[in-house]
Amino acid sequence: MAMTLDELRKLREEKKTDIQRREAEGKDIQVIVGMGTCGIAAGAKVTLDAFITALDENKLVDKVVVRQTGCMGLCHSEPTVEVIAPGMPGVIYGKVDPSVAKDIVIKHILSHELLDNHILNKPAVDIMK
Repeated sequence: MAMTLDELRKLREEKKTDIQRREAEGKDIQVIVGMGTCGIAAGAKVTLDAFITALDENKLVDKVVVRQTGCMGLCHSEPTVEVIAPGMPGVIYGKVDPSVAKDIVIKHILSHELLDNHILNKPAVDIMK
């Protein structure tokens, strides 16, 4: 089956976005999703997908890299997500379901506000200075 020119253009744009998502260079914000067995069992896959969707919706694909890691040792609070962004403390959030993932993108990444009710770990104020 031959593709039309419009279908080819759409496919090219989709692939460009896929490649941009995977590129780490030039991105100073990281979202690291715990994808160990415990995280996956707790729903980390849908959390990861929710981050990708929210970043796409907010046109942040070229600013944020989404990475996967193994177990962070916080199995009781899975899915866990670490967010590293300039000018803010590195934070590990726990019990990150898809709606919390969307909140992290909107509040933490876009508005530079911490989601205090989901923070598991952050540096003490005196360390941050």
